[in-house]
Amino acid sequence: MKADQQNPHATTGARENRLEVAIGRQVHEYRQKLGMTVADLARQAGLSAGMLSKIENGQTSPSLATLQALSGALNVPVTAFFRKFEEQRDATYVKAGEGLAIERRGTRAGHQYHLLGHSIGKSLVVEPYMVTLTETSDVFPIFQHAGQEFIYIVEGEVGYRHGDKLYDMHPGDSLFFDADAPHGPEELRKLPIRLLSVIVYNRNGEV
Repeated sequence: MKADQQNPHATTGARENRLEVAIGRQVHEYRQKLGMTVADLARQAGLSAGMLSKIENGQTSPSLATLQALSGALNVPVTAFFRKFEEQRDATYVKAGEGLAIERRGTRAGHQYHLLGHSIGKSLVVEPYMVTLTETSDVFPIFQHAGQEFIYIVEGEVGYRHGDKLYDMHPGDSLFFDADAPHGPEELRKLPIRLLSVIVYNRNGEV
């Protein structure tokens, strides 16, 4: 029997623990911003130093009355203690071989791009790709776009062009560069070639 079947409250308990930890971190952060000691805040909030220490360490779930007392002592709204817990934390999970196949602007025959993830609602855009080049791939160093790019060779050998330089790249080699210079695979020396490409740029068009 699976662990969650043995304990149907495991998920709820874990969520509550994360909330306690998030509240504790916020209390600790606000206290330190004001230069207060544990004893200082405990005294002003009408708590024992031991109880405040447990709250800051996420070891206990404070009551609403306790949170109200802490908010008054720290001069912040009660809702401020929940902000870190409520912030969205995006994650993209992609199983091997299941990235989203797309066509990038300027893509030629034989260049396979699989998008492995994307950022949501952020001004800084991060686009990780797994790129595969085969015997049918055209050779062209014509990519040119805003931002920066990082490539890591997983398989094969390639002469990779960036501006006026050609880099001899083998498995394990990497290259980080400004993407506004012409760049791309110029010499396909050992096929198939697989490389991880991570492109970073500002959504507003600024580098």
